[in-house]
Amino acid sequence: MDITPDFISKKTWDKVLNYIALSDEPPPYLLMDREVVAEKVAIIGKNIRNAKVFYAVKANPDIEVIKLLNSLGVGFEIASEGELQLLASLGVGAERIITSNPTKTFRFLEQAAAYGIRYYSYDSAAEVEKLARYAPGCNVYVRLSVPNEGSEWPLSKKFGAEMDEAANLILYAKEKGLTPVGITFHVGSQCNNVYNWNTAVEKARELWEMAEQNGIKLRVLNIGGGYPIRYTKNVVDVTTIEKKVDKAIYQKFPQDIEVFIEPGRAMVGDAGIFVSTVIGKASRGGENWLHIDVGVFNGLMESVGGIKYTYVVGSRSEVKTWTLVGPSCDSFDVIERDVELPEPEVGNRLLILSSGAYTISYASEFNGFSIPKTILI
Repeated sequence: MDITPDFISKKTWDKVLNYIALSDEPPPYLLMDREVVAEKVAIIGKNIRNAKVFYAVKANPDIEVIKLLNSLGVGFEIASEGELQLLASLGVGAERIITSNPTKTFRFLEQAAAYGIRYYSYDSAAEVEKLARYAPGCNVYVRLSVPNEGSEWPLSKKFGAEMDEAANLILYAKEKGLTPVGITFHVGSQCNNVYNWNTAVEKARELWEMAEQNGIKLRVLNIGGGYPIRYTKNVVDVTTIEKKVDKAIYQKFPQDIEVFIEPGRAMVGDAGIFVSTVIGKASRGGENWLHIDVGVFNGLMESVGGIKYTYVVGSRSEVKTWTLVGPSCDSFDVIERDVELPEPEVGNRLLILSSGAYTISYASEFNGFSIPKTILI
């Protein structure tokens, strides 16, 4: 199988091909390279002073992936009782867990408080009241709405408060007996616009000053996630982003500020390669249709939102333009159109690169198709 040399390391590629050749595991399955995950852990947060890294468990909650990250000393960001139970089963201490879902379920709040989690985000008065009831006195950081231009998966409409509202929410949290400690924002998932972070940091600085004018001293700036990975084209690298973010923060904030980072995609996305099988092909309506055994319902849901993957087949036949679809009998199960690939034979493997994040975690057993296994190599 040919592949762009700078897209993936030869070492990872050899591991993948060796696994496929020697294993009896039937596709589809997701291979995760341990070394790539460890490399990401070694990089993320290293160029921002006073940074603490909390992996967003939703990106890939596979137990073996979480075990690996736990062994590497990473903190965790969670949003539900299911994610909490996963971490609890591994004995992860409450001091290494934060929750940045601005609107939490009652059951999760109850369990999180009982477990000892102390850091929570919020963006509404209703959430302040819930936190005061279930986690009195906890540390809270308000979610500030910031621009998401340049992000492939914007998050700015569902979450976040505007400046004046956020300032009032900080005061309200204090009135309700909570401990306002900071501000959080998210520039959007898969963000390729490095200036989004500068704009967000500047907006957070204004809110920080408003809090100080109201007699509240903050100490935490949570910059969320959003670091992009390469799917089909080059992206800004983590080091470049972090150096610019670090400069922006320390030009505007106190030197002793604590910075939280919540990488998800950037921590595990590049480490994953989906192994699938071509199960059918046809020519219909002037289009070439290529059917594989993993689709939007059991692993590739982000393709519906616009994420485009790189696909590899071991064929030297003529390159054709395909509509790539999954195995279900639902017409919604279209992964991508206008995919250029050499024509494979039915039964050939098709590999999907950079698929370690938001694939298995989105998967369901719709139409009776199993959720693919995750295998660390």
